[in-house]
Amino acid sequence: MRCRDQHRILTLMPEPRISSFPPLLGERPRLLILGSMPGVASLQAQQYYAHPRNAFWPILCRWCGIAAELPYRQRVEALLQAGIAVWDVLVHCQRPGSLDSAIDRQSAQPNAIAELLQVQPSITRICFNGAAAADLYRRHRLPAAPPLQLIRLPSTSPAHAGMALAEKTRQWHQALAG
Repeated sequence: MRCRDQHRILTLMPEPRISSFPPLLGERPRLLILGSMPGVASLQAQQYYAHPRNAFWPILCRWCGIAAELPYRQRVEALLQAGIAVWDVLVHCQRPGSLDSAIDRQSAQPNAIAELLQVQPSITRICFNGAAAADLYRRHRLPAAPPLQLIRLPSTSPAHAGMALAEKTRQWHQALAG
């Protein structure tokens, strides 16, 4: 088989399905942060926001008053103690690489967010980590009824480099204080 034929066969094969993680959830969260789907670095590390240039942990750790360099488990505990839960809008999808724009919308399956909100009525605010998460949430017609407040925040992804970290931090902290 010639190289060109092998390449053609490989490009016709669908991307493998990827899956999100279980939610990070404390006893009585007041706020839920929703991303779209973990990127490659996060999937490999099996940790939310594991890419070293993602601003999620620096922004949230500053809010919690802890060092972003602490081990993952300690950072997660700080979020949970602050009443912050973390999950993704999607449970499964096909996506080459890490970019939200590469998510195959036909393959996207939402997480059971409505069910989570039913068993966690203390959650009154959802903050979306970027436009893609907010758009996917709306596209799948997930809950939006009061008293649920929905806030789209700038993506913490290194791919969203058009906004300075200081401005991202300001907007995120304002929403967290809400």
